[in-house]
Amino acid sequence: MRAAALYSAAGSLLLTTLAAAPANGAGGAAAVPGAAELRGTEVAVARAQAAGIDFGACSPADVPEAPKGLRCGTVTVPLDYAHPDGRQIRLTVSRMPATQKDPRNSKRKVPRQGALVYNPGGPGASSMYFPLIGAVPQWQRIAAAYDLVGYAPRGVGRSAPLSCEDPKRFLKAPTAAPAHPSEAYKRQRIAQARAYARGCAKRSGSGLRFYTSLNNARDLDVLRAALGEDRLTFVGASYGTYFGALYAAMFPTHVRRMVLDSAVNPDPARIWYQDNLDQSAAFEERWADFRDWIARHDDVYKLGDTAAKVQRSYDTAAGRLARKAAGGKVGPGQLQNAFLTAGYYDDFWPGRAAALSAYLHGDPKPLVRLAAPDAQTAAEAENGNAVYTAVECNDAPWPTDWKVWDRDNTRLARVAPFETWDNAWMNLPCAYWPEPRQQPLDVRTAPGELPPVLILAAERDAAAPYPGALEMNRRLGGSVLVTERDAGTHGIAGGPNRCVNGHFEAYLLDGRIPGRHAACAPHRLPPADGPAKAKESRRSAVSSGRR
Repeated sequence: MRAAALYSAAGSLLLTTLAAAPANGAGGAAAVPGAAELRGTEVAVARAQAAGIDFGACSPADVPEAPKGLRCGTVTVPLDYAHPDGRQIRLTVSRMPATQKDPRNSKRKVPRQGALVYNPGGPGASSMYFPLIGAVPQWQRIAAAYDLVGYAPRGVGRSAPLSCEDPKRFLKAPTAAPAHPSEAYKRQRIAQARAYARGCAKRSGSGLRFYTSLNNARDLDVLRAALGEDRLTFVGASYGTYFGALYAAMFPTHVRRMVLDSAVNPDPARIWYQDNLDQSAAFEERWADFRDWIARHDDVYKLGDTAAKVQRSYDTAAGRLARKAAGGKVGPGQLQNAFLTAGYYDDFWPGRAAALSAYLHGDPKPLVRLAAPDAQTAAEAENGNAVYTAVECNDAPWPTDWKVWDRDNTRLARVAPFETWDNAWMNLPCAYWPEPRQQPLDVRTAPGELPPVLILAAERDAAAPYPGALEMNRRLGGSVLVTERDAGTHGIAGGPNRCVNGHFEAYLLDGRIPGRHAACAPHRLPPADGPAKAKESRRSAVSSGRR
């Protein structure tokens, strides 16, 4: 699913300043977790509980320039839970102890409530930096009560990393991004998808099939045990909501509190092919929101006073970049990616609009700063993309007939051209995947089977469209849905909306929930900045992932 590897809004700001299955799908494994995997999980949990985690100084490879107090360690899990005595892999973990200091009253000691584990999504995203979020004002009360715990899931970073191609080739630029590709271009991308799938098998070896969402959920239970927690307190964002929901269905008695922020649609019939089509449609609506905002600030950006005129300005820029790449590296593909990320966070809007305006008025430098690939992050980006591809391809059946992809994406691109084909190319290796596919778990829990789960969603979220939150709410019995109305930020916990944060804090700190549904007014959209201010810092935490 085309989405960034995202932290919540406040977290991404902190990390910036700190250095039924689709037709023709392939067959697969059993539809429910097997008995062998269950026994293997019990073995791994018992071992982790006995071993714990030997926390020490953080390696620069895990958290460069780690601040005082942050500690790192590893937890061991089986590569294949059906064979818990077979090959073992180690997941890196980071932790910042609870401050136990009330930020509103420094003399008051706050009782510690245990560990809070966070996953930012992807698949392919790490939360090793997450414990540093305790410095953000919106998270300080939570950081007082909880040890903040981040980790790199299997395949990510130094946690048995996956790779599908040479990182030096991964960020090749400039690239094209046709909204309505020619037959010749399609053949080119099909060849690339086939080669990428073969590269995953060649570079990652026989263990590739074990990088799945079900195993991510099992790993989470082993991590819980290694942390010494009888029950898990978990916040998952974006894709993290999916395997968080799997965890809730597989280990309901192990859940203490769970927040699912920007929930993915867990309907097995939509994992993952249909979810990606839904996402592409939603990005068209979010792109329209962005264009409307730019048009309202035509006095600043001079890109057009209607959404249609802004689209023409964007198309003009894409055409120029196709003829001559800005800085030799920014073509239509890099422009599209830069504006796609604005679909996640509206605080990106001023910088993107200013860069586009500056480019069309003769200054390409702001656009190059925003959109040019960063060679220093190539290995991280390639790794994240490899994990994303492996997990989504392994998780579920995908169409194996190109005609299905061509039909569905051609039809959708007529009404949603902005993201549709770029998303299709991202996922097309799954049509040629060399490993067996699973059948997705049918996530359902009855009321009272697990503690109430708090689901957070923005009504106009593009990366995790709002119907997914409604479906998650229906499937997790006793869950509560908090909606930020008429807003589209992806990941709203600890962000700019005080109403959302009030529900978030009340749940994590006191276990209090609203009724089955609650609504918050939208946060304010950002003010416009002129082209002279289009020097937005590169946000590597959101540059290379997906959901």
